[in-house]
Amino acid sequence: MSDPPPSTGWATFPTALGHCGIAWEGSQVLRLCLPERTGRALHPRLIEATGSRRPATPPAAVGQVMERVRRHFAGQMQDFSAVPLQLADVPAFWRQVYAAARAIPAGETRTYGQLASAIGSPGSARAVGQALGHNPVALIIPCHRVQAAGGKSGGFSAPGGLATKARMLALEGCSLEPPLVLHLPRALRAAQEALGKADPALGRLMRGRPPLALERRGDGSAYGVLLRAIVHQQLRPAAAQTILKRVQALFPGAVVPHPQALLATPDADLRAAGLSRAKTAALKDLARHAQAGDVPSEEAMRRMTDDAIVKRLTGIRGIGQWTAEMLLIFYLGRQDVLPVHDYALRAAMQRAFRLRSLPTQRHMERLGQRWRPYRTVAALALWDFLATSFPVRGAALRSSSHPRGAD
Repeated sequence: MSDPPPSTGWATFPTALGHCGIAWEGSQVLRLCLPERTGRALHPRLIEATGSRRPATPPAAVGQVMERVRRHFAGQMQDFSAVPLQLADVPAFWRQVYAAARAIPAGETRTYGQLASAIGSPGSARAVGQALGHNPVALIIPCHRVQAAGGKSGGFSAPGGLATKARMLALEGCSLEPPLVLHLPRALRAAQEALGKADPALGRLMRGRPPLALERRGDGSAYGVLLRAIVHQQLRPAAAQTILKRVQALFPGAVVPHPQALLATPDADLRAAGLSRAKTAALKDLARHAQAGDVPSEEAMRRMTDDAIVKRLTGIRGIGQWTAEMLLIFYLGRQDVLPVHDYALRAAMQRAFRLRSLPTQRHMERLGQRWRPYRTVAALALWDFLATSFPVRGAALRSSSHPRGAD
């Protein structure tokens, strides 16, 4: 006697973004409908998916998925990559696409072409798009993290269209539109002019000085930039460079040691190159995160918010708020970063605004509110003021605290 077929059913439930719908077969999710204004708007799709005209009580496993969806849309990021799905009637090619899409981490995006390459079918970007257009379980299969080539947002066939896609990405610390960057002189000049109008006192400070410049620090991967930053922490630049060259000598032919090679290197060899125990441990933790894919590429970071990047990087040993913010400013050219942990910036603020003592972080944040969305430009102007108006003091602070300070 054969086993009876697994039960199917559906239900709607409220979330912070609206009412969602879910359908199931046994303990597997069959359909997930993204938020609508009312649950009733979801009924036709759920009825079509299950053949049942009335909602049902979900089994415990499905109830747990519903709760996780609620938490996700409330801003508590959830990992749905292990949620069991009913995809038996889905074409094999689509299943490959869906598996690759589920591997995209929250806060990152991929193009249709990249997904096609990931499944070993380069040149099938259009077919990948068609598969995602039929995605039955949006969010669990995160098609909102896939976009067209060249940074274009692409379509989004789920209810709400691009507005829904933008809201879902924003919850994950990602944006449809890449943030403006300041490495282009024209962008920096425009930001400087806007900042001068927003804050006349800072405008007077910048008046008559040469135009600000933001030299990009680090032309390689974020992994390489962070590796160098760890080596430089709490050291004068010359001493740090000497140690960095010794470390590089352990890996002939590599400007930056591959994570796997770094992990295989005995601690004693790294210590002999001049690294402290703490920095040796930090470099190996960085290598572990890089090998696991937890260090975003520059391309991925272009669409991540500042907060999402800081949160991701500060989970690595030896990478604190300050180092992450220096990467945002000098590597990525982000326009609205105020590094309140930077001692040189504190000293510059004290002198520029004639404060009785070094400002606290809270005081710096309060002063910085008027500089939004150009707080990076304000920091550059203040660093420049300190270096040119107090050259001895400024040079000492800059060499020890900026851009290679300690967390």
